[in-house]
Amino acid sequence: MDFENSFEEQRAQDSEFELDLLIQTIFHRYQYDFSGYSRASLKRRLIRACEIRGCASFSQLQHTILHDTPPFDSLLDIITVRVSDLFRDPHYFKAFRELVVPQLRTYPSINLWVAGCATGEEAISLAIILREEGLESRSTVYATDINANVLKQAKRGVYTFEQIKNFSENYLAAGGTHSLSDYYTTGYNAAKMNRDLLDRIVFSEHNLVSDGSFAEMQFISCRNVLIYFGVELQARAIALFEESLCRRGFLGLGSKESLQRVPQNQRFVCLDQTQKLYQKGGVVDHGRV
Repeated sequence: MDFENSFEEQRAQDSEFELDLLIQTIFHRYQYDFSGYSRASLKRRLIRACEIRGCASFSQLQHTILHDTPPFDSLLDIITVRVSDLFRDPHYFKAFRELVVPQLRTYPSINLWVAGCATGEEAISLAIILREEGLESRSTVYATDINANVLKQAKRGVYTFEQIKNFSENYLAAGGTHSLSDYYTTGYNAAKMNRDLLDRIVFSEHNLVSDGSFAEMQFISCRNVLIYFGVELQARAIALFEESLCRRGFLGLGSKESLQRVPQNQRFVCLDQTQKLYQKGGVVDHGRV
């Protein structure tokens, strides 16, 4: 029994060592640094990558990355995949409309940044709200992601009818004032978001692990990204957001995320604990904390 336990422990240690080597290989070959990601989450995704590519170990996956022809983009899709919908978690967007939009009206120009935008649904949702609130003409939505493939999808703005049905329900629950159909056209068994709406969004590659600030923002939304980061990387991302936000700018996080474990915690005020909306150096006076 002791021999069996020792053997299993050695296998586990070997697997962790192989995982470290795989992470290092990805960084040195493709300049994507996943060393600061949540270990458990990253490991699950790389195990899934092994299954898809028919690899029995992380070492075999490392070999395919170095020597075989499948593009790294396909592996990146597995590592960074995120599920998104238009107006996903409708109450978040309703809170944004009620708490943040009135403050945005006070700025002559407005920059919003959706960090980790995936296929673009959240950026499009914010663009729709800005139009309905009469702020579109003085607003720019920046939508960034580490994955170039999902950005291509985001720029197209094409969704299935099944997705649109769910999007429409979310839109109404989020306080939409029109019909979602006003913002897309249909054809070829799909719905395409209107070009004039997509043109208000700047889609671009950006890596929260290594890249810096690129503009002063009034609002930053980074939802369901930090949960995949370790504590140090979370702190780096929040520091980047703090640097990028204007005085009394706003930050939105995912429902399972918070600022509690990062040093910048004391420099933000929580506007809505449930919807995870924060203000940089702000003062709360509406009783929604």
